[in-house]
Amino acid sequence: MTVPVSRKGNLPEAFTTFVGRRHDIAEVRRLLGSARLLTLTGVGGVGKTRLALEVSAAARRAFPDGTWLVDLAPVRDPSAVATVAATAVGNVASGARPALATLAEHLAERRALIVLDNCEHLVDACAELAGTLLSACPELRILATSRQTLGIGGEHVFTVPPLKVPDEAVELLRDRACAVRPDFRITDANWDTVTRLCADLDGLPLAIELTASRLRTLTVEQAVDRLADRFALLTGGSRTARPRQRTLRAAMDWSYELCSPAERLLWNRLSVFAGGFGLDAAEAVCAREGILDREVLDLLDRLVVQSVVLPVEYEGLPRYQLLETIREYGRERLAESGEEERLLLRHRDFHLALAERIADGWYGPGQEEALARLRAEHANLLAALAHDDDPQAALELAAALRFHWCVGGFLAEGRRQLDRALAAAPEATPARARALCAASWVALLQGDHGAADRWLAEAGELGEGQDDRVVSARVVGLRGSLAMFQGRLAEAVPLFERAVAAQTAAEGEASALFQLFQLAGLQRDMGNPRGAETGRQAVALAQVHGERWARAHAMWALSWDAWSRGDREEALALIRAALEIERGFNEPLTTSLMLETLAWIITAHGEYERAGRLMGSARKLLRDLGVDVSALGPLMAGFHARCEQRVAGALGPEAYERAVAVGGGHDSPRQAIDHALDTGAEPANPATAPGPLTRRELEVAALVATGMSNRQIAARLVLSLRTVDFHVGNIRTKLGFGTRAQIAGWWVSAHGETE
Repeated sequence: MTVPVSRKGNLPEAFTTFVGRRHDIAEVRRLLGSARLLTLTGVGGVGKTRLALEVSAAARRAFPDGTWLVDLAPVRDPSAVATVAATAVGNVASGARPALATLAEHLAERRALIVLDNCEHLVDACAELAGTLLSACPELRILATSRQTLGIGGEHVFTVPPLKVPDEAVELLRDRACAVRPDFRITDANWDTVTRLCADLDGLPLAIELTASRLRTLTVEQAVDRLADRFALLTGGSRTARPRQRTLRAAMDWSYELCSPAERLLWNRLSVFAGGFGLDAAEAVCAREGILDREVLDLLDRLVVQSVVLPVEYEGLPRYQLLETIREYGRERLAESGEEERLLLRHRDFHLALAERIADGWYGPGQEEALARLRAEHANLLAALAHDDDPQAALELAAALRFHWCVGGFLAEGRRQLDRALAAAPEATPARARALCAASWVALLQGDHGAADRWLAEAGELGEGQDDRVVSARVVGLRGSLAMFQGRLAEAVPLFERAVAAQTAAEGEASALFQLFQLAGLQRDMGNPRGAETGRQAVALAQVHGERWARAHAMWALSWDAWSRGDREEALALIRAALEIERGFNEPLTTSLMLETLAWIITAHGEYERAGRLMGSARKLLRDLGVDVSALGPLMAGFHARCEQRVAGALGPEAYERAVAVGGGHDSPRQAIDHALDTGAEPANPATAPGPLTRRELEVAALVATGMSNRQIAARLVLSLRTVDFHVGNIRTKLGFGTRAQIAGWWVSAHGETE
């Protein structure tokens, strides 16, 4: 189950009660106290994952820096293991540095527990990951689950046994059967049959749970009879196969055979999804040839009832998931049916259409929700990209995911996928031209200017040769970004001006926002008074289209402009509002830049301790990206150096480093923003502020007097709702008023009628 990352871990909440295994839990916890690497082994379906999660939940207090689940079941590429682990821990590997090195640095001083789940198909990669992390992180513990040991020095192994029969196995059957049939009872009359059923299932939890789901309609005697028949059918009388494998296969076969033909067909087809799926995906991919669109929901519900499919939730999105063993079983059946390739193509085409729809509508409302959906589909997106029957389709998908890579926080994965897709399809096609633009953007954000330059040169040639106005416009804009990052400001200005016009002509005015907010920042850097005008133009355009990502960037540029003019209050209000918007985007680079700007503003007014913490947050985000501040351009690097020198000089070297360390104690850009906005809040007691209203408070009071709501005021002044709420509260406290009507009356009395 995929869950949002938190600072203390990401262990999922159990759907069902945990039955038995008290001795096993105690023994695993005892071993984990002394062993830095403990691997739970055993046959599939024996309950390795559930035991590991139960132990991890019970041991949370022993690991104050977090307990993290890394689910490797959907992963097929060994080279992706480190990135998946880093993403699960919240240290999203986005930079040019190897994900494993970044993760090791992140965990170096932390007392934490990582659960590496389902390692058997990635043993070598997991062994490398575990060996590297344990060598670099002395306080780290790793609890692995695998049908095969990792085989590295220092590894301790605990073989997870089946449940004891009759005790634990019978109790599990009773618990799960009562859930689907409340009147189910184990009595003296059926005790022997129940015990026999559990013994035939060999005490395997998965087999018992699948069997219990069938007791909704079958008696225990019927279940025993059918299971016995299935054993003989599966093994053909052979005694050479392992009994547990025979039992698990029999339980799976039996559960499958008891499904209706349509249910089996949907089970097979759902197996193409990795890491879960939404209803819309199930309908698009699995309908047709035997299943109508309107039947998918009903069939899906019936599979949920039978415990074949689990309902889950990801960031508020309702989703479904197959247990990995059940998914693999369905995949085998799908291959046998001869329609596997057709379903894989549908799966790829669905996710390509989803990615293109999000990319095409990016500069509009719903950006945070779009990124959440792409994060939820991350495993499916990688699976679709791995389907290599059509290299051009892979190029199209990798390019369409540019906002997922660059804004969603997956730079390293995006670079890997784009490198792979471009290498596999060298032909001069429109898809290659757009993928080159996406790859250039990724490389720019990683600080790899050489690669960005090479790819832009090729993309420019292709765009011109193919008369592709969209590609040509993007190339001009990205060349402006490259020039700006390299400090060639005078060259960048005309490039951005051309790009705004070209982008507007090619894709509409909203798509020019990307170049417009960069132009505003560039004009600001050069001391051009048009910078503020350009920034306000970008904010207004973003508001018209319901866009938030570019709006936050433009507000950041306006904040910097206000700071350079000495208007601290305006600068603070704008940067806080920008950070509140940025909270919804997992974008480390922009977050670090905004935090730096906030640090500069408050440093100028003597808030050195807080500024040091903010600089620590920014430093940590940049290090996670593998980006040095010097790669952000000479102007940014210069301001950073001056701020650092001033803060360190005021606090002293040791106190400065302590503040930086505190600021770096977060696991994601969102947490860094939370820390900045909480610790950067205005004084809790506004009554201690100066008596007269500030200029901004006077503006707010004037708009209150016109009858505007706080939300309307926020839109008019380009502020966040939280900031306006604060200003209104501050006005009330300073003037001793309790209502908005009193503020309005005071304003009219002091300044005359409002418009």
